Amino acid sequence: MQDYDKIDWITSAKTLSEALPYLKRYDSATIVIKLGGAAMSNIENLSSFARDIVLMKQCKVNPIIIHGGGPMINSALEKWGVSFNFIDGKRVTDESAVKIVEMVLSGDLNKNIVSSINSQGGNGVGISGKDASLVICEKDHPKLGFVGKPILIKTKLITTLVENDFIPVISPIGTNENGETFNINADTMAGSIASALKADRLLLLTDVEGVKDQNGEKIEKAPLKEIKKLINQNIIKDGMIPKVNTAIDAIEKGVRAVVILDGSIQNACLLELFTDHGVGTLIREEID
Repeated sequence: MQDYDKIDWITSAKTLSEALPYLKRYDSATIVIKLGGAAMSNIENLSSFARDIVLMKQCKVNPIIIHGGGPMINSALEKWGVSFNFIDGKRVTDESAVKIVEMVLSGDLNKNIVSSINSQGGNGVGISGKDASLVICEKDHPKLGFVGKPILIKTKLITTLVENDFIPVISPIGTNENGETFNINADTMAGSIASALKADRLLLLTDVEGVKDQNGEKIEKAPLKEIKKLINQNIIKDGMIPKVNTAIDAIEKGVRAVVILDGSIQNACLLELFTDHGVGTLIREEID
């Protein structure tokens, strides 16, 4: 046996040993994960993410995946000649666009994520917020068109899947009480589901390393009051606004903590949950 092989094995054993307290800490915990950005940009990244999710499930953690798909939606809308723009980080979605959005999110994209999880030995099941009336919403803002804001989460379908050892993979599509279809910001939907389930953690995977301060440096940990201050000072802006607003709302409704992290980092979810070295910005009511 070569020396470097022995060193690798020793390092692996040490890492597993150090993870034990965290494995115990998150035993049977509900972890809601919003999948987006680089984590789903190619097969290699998606396979790595799926492997982490299956490992979490094997460690008796209950992961629930809500995915976005912004770049894929953009490509589909452009292909069909449908123009689009954003307001405060949310896509304006008219009646023609919402049909394409649903086709992209609840079709191949959702099934690709499910297939990746299943190929790693997991039991992924793809659903949308329309299944079993999981997510009932109302119009978010008149200027946004068919963009919904969740007002009711019926958690029975999710809990039934989790209790039967399945990993739910949910596309951010919902309906209003009249049965109309709405596109829902994936961060917002993940926060609403996490709140309804009183999740232990909400992980928002994105393309940036976390929330930045006025100097452009990543904030490791922040209490809610600090996040609200940064919003008021316009330091947090653009596409980060829906994410931090999701974090604020989720924590105020019972989610223990929210982490905004870079999904392109290898094993980002495992590093965040099972090591001392968090890889994103941890937001809580108060920071110890």
